[in-house]
Amino acid sequence: MKRVIQIVFSIFLLFNGISFFGQSRIKQKIILTKKENIKMADSILNLGMKYQDAGEYSKSLLLFDKSLRIYNHLGKSKNVGDCFSYKAVTFYYKGDYSNALHFFKKSNEVYKKTKYKKGISSILNNIGGVYYYLGNYLEALNYYKQAIVVQEELKDMKMTAGTSQNIGAIYSQVEDYPNALKYFRKSYLIYKNSTDLKAISQNLNASGIVYIKLSNYPKALKNLNQALENANQINDKQLKIEILSSLGELFFKQSNFQRALFNYNLSLKYATEINSLQYISIAEVALGKILNNVGKNKQAITKCLKGYTTAQKIGAISVKKEACDCLYKAYKSSQNDKLALHFYEKSINFKDSLKSGETSNKMMNMEFQRQQLLDSISHVNKEHAVEIKHKEEVQKKETQRNIIIISLGFIVLVALGLWNRLNYTRKSKIALKIEKDLSEELLLNILPEEIAQELKEKGFVNARDFNLVSILFSDFKSFTQTAEKMSPQNLVEEINTCFKAFDLITEKYKIEKIKTIGDSYMAAGGIPKPDKESLTNIVLAGLEMQDFMSKRKINNEANNNPAFEMRLGIHAGPIVAGIVGIKKFQYDVWGDTVNTASRIESNGIVGKVNISESLYDLIKDDESFVFQYRGNIHAKGKGEIKMYFVEKNPIISD
Repeated sequence: MKRVIQIVFSIFLLFNGISFFGQSRIKQKIILTKKENIKMADSILNLGMKYQDAGEYSKSLLLFDKSLRIYNHLGKSKNVGDCFSYKAVTFYYKGDYSNALHFFKKSNEVYKKTKYKKGISSILNNIGGVYYYLGNYLEALNYYKQAIVVQEELKDMKMTAGTSQNIGAIYSQVEDYPNALKYFRKSYLIYKNSTDLKAISQNLNASGIVYIKLSNYPKALKNLNQALENANQINDKQLKIEILSSLGELFFKQSNFQRALFNYNLSLKYATEINSLQYISIAEVALGKILNNVGKNKQAITKCLKGYTTAQKIGAISVKKEACDCLYKAYKSSQNDKLALHFYEKSINFKDSLKSGETSNKMMNMEFQRQQLLDSISHVNKEHAVEIKHKEEVQKKETQRNIIIISLGFIVLVALGLWNRLNYTRKSKIALKIEKDLSEELLLNILPEEIAQELKEKGFVNARDFNLVSILFSDFKSFTQTAEKMSPQNLVEEINTCFKAFDLITEKYKIEKIKTIGDSYMAAGGIPKPDKESLTNIVLAGLEMQDFMSKRKINNEANNNPAFEMRLGIHAGPIVAGIVGIKKFQYDVWGDTVNTASRIESNGIVGKVNISESLYDLIKDDESFVFQYRGNIHAKGKGEIKMYFVEKNPIISD
């Protein structure tokens, strides 16, 4: 009884900021056994899980951190991974997807070290889920495929069912409904024999959504009603939110706006109670769409603006597009053509960002393309393995022959055979080395060295978040008009001359060329390996590119040849970088920073290097440059942005 009181008192001290590991603020120290410390940490973790289920996320995060510190101190690595995982789930429910990914990946690292395969499988599945919601379906499918490999090793049918359901959800998103239903059916056949009502409800909800898309409304209603009944039975508020949202969509499709309003309002109520920003934004926009349809445009605008603002916080592109469509219709009906046009343009931009059709095509061919890539990279190793095996077989036969051979003549023949074998092996090794060198040289010419190495080792490359990367865009002003004055051959030669010069400049300043699109050239500083000098270097590279173009123009005009003039813009901020595609793969970057850099370039002036305010703030103290403030410049899709021209400091240059 005394030990129980001590443990309870220790938990009280921990909740009030008094650590029993450090210097105690009370006179009497309470010393617990390792077993009792673990028991206390388990109790704190369980309490955090209860707060998480109740939607009290701040309290749950605090408790997860407390249990994490105890497990860390005791060296309980697997439990540390559990704490990271629960923190990630909490951030996901809060709509903080950046932190959710961060802690899921930390949990995965810990599980890998402890070889906890079941945990690895679960985490890979969860990471895929986050990327799925963010609309990055290729990255989601990548993690789901990794999860299934581990699940098959574990022979865990339940987890395989869950991952199959997730893959079905991706097919649903890219509108391949037969394959979506195939995977949902596969997982349902496993779930239906279990008592896991939550999993069954999620499966029925997912297939119900597909039936809505296929306009099979009776089947959709049957599945969704059964799913809601199960969710009510286990009182899972998050699950009820999702199913009510699906029911709202079903009745909206049938123009039953009264029942659609009822379900979306109930979904919004529960989402607000647990602060689920994801479903708050979905419900607000859906209610706005319904109000539009019943002629209540002012109320629709209020709802859709709320939904748009919430979606903006969590970076949900698909919800922002829906909100913009709703606002376009509402403002158009209200005779506000200016705002209607504004949100119509935003909707088009978000549609381009989603690129659903392109994602679908890539996904359908992913397996074949990935296998081709793996075959290409491992070709040399396979050939080498075949050669070694062949050599071993020959040596075995020669050994057997040596036992039988008793005459000098046969010994000579064996010696000649061995010499030929060694000579053949030597030539084969030389050929293999040449092939391997060519393969690696080609790969390094396409991808950064660090990325190429990861691709060779793992067969795929994980996308990475970078907090600060500089992005450079350039294009030729009046390209079409100038190009019309040139023959196709001269046009290609002129662009090639310019871009070859740019390649040498980027190599000189150690910045990464990303791609060229027509007359546009894109490069990035600080990836894939962050470099503190990259901000200065990318500006120097931009200035040198403009200097090259100016000299090239003078030379072309002296020879009565058409000449290009170039705009160039640079912006700095956070991005996501990784490989796009599988067969004709390419290292690429995404994020708002890239879009802003493009706008900085398009608002530049020929011959100048135009930079954003954020980049200016980072390099303004660099004595290598002088700056000219341009004021607030309107950028399409971005509003007013402060911009600066940058030049080399003539004093330093001299």
